[in-house]
Amino acid sequence: MATLFTKIINGDIPCYKVADNYKFVAFLDINPLREGHVLIVPRKEIDYFFDLDEDTLAEMIVFGKRVAVAMKQVIECKRIGVAVVGLEVPHAHLHLVPMDTMDDISFSRPRVTVSPQRFTEIAAAIAEKVNLRD
Repeated sequence: MATLFTKIINGDIPCYKVADNYKFVAFLDINPLREGHVLIVPRKEIDYFFDLDEDTLAEMIVFGKRVAVAMKQVIECKRIGVAVVGLEVPHAHLHLVPMDTMDDISFSRPRVTVSPQRFTEIAAAIAEKVNLRD
């Protein structure tokens, strides 16, 4: 059975996409730790992040860097934090989270509420800044 992320990738479930290519998709987390929290997922459904082959893992980090650079241009924050948790959805993924303090990337903190209009604005702004070309 397809994971939630595979359903998003296939367009069965809508998302606020910020970037994609032939191998990865980046979209806003709908239960974010902070506004602008992005998930990066491979199109190929693999449960555990460290089961990704080395080339895919390396490409995912580079793809994530390009998204993070765009995020930093759009979201006011000190850094973009990276987390691999992988217990919520059985599909490898990276969390990119705008941070001003270490607490901003704590998954035990309450999630923020973001309106659909704001999600749309943030996704469009990040997508506009993403450079996926070499």
